[in-house]
Amino acid sequence: MTELKRYSLVKPTLHTRFHIDFDWWQQTDNDWRVYLAGLLCAQHKEAFSGPAAHQVIDWVDPKTAEVQQVDGVQHILIVHCARQADFISPHITLVDSVFRLFLTNGNAPMTPEELGRALGRSGDIILKTLSGGRVYRGMRPVQES
Repeated sequence: MTELKRYSLVKPTLHTRFHIDFDWWQQTDNDWRVYLAGLLCAQHKEAFSGPAAHQVIDWVDPKTAEVQQVDGVQHILIVHCARQADFISPHITLVDSVFRLFLTNGNAPMTPEELGRALGRSGDIILKTLSGGRVYRGMRPVQES
């Protein structure tokens, strides 16, 4: 049986760090892989079509040297496609902008204030969006140990 992470009932603030909780997203949204594949650059869309789309790879965390198994599409999206100049566009929704920003920074946790500064958007609006009743694309507060 898969164990879901429990989240605090404490209301997030402008200083709460958020990230994409890929475990939550994969357990909750059946189309997560389709969505990620849609974000791939032209170079990788063809490479990750068919059976390659379900590949799992070993990834070494550069900070902790911990080896983790990660989804291949998720990995190439973070290390290559998200680094393309046109990945974050002023013409996409706030939720998509925040999600893509997390991908460009390797999913390092950020506060709504930091997200707002990086995107030229209001940190207050980002906080209201990410801390509402609905979870968008697995973006959740970081669970501090």
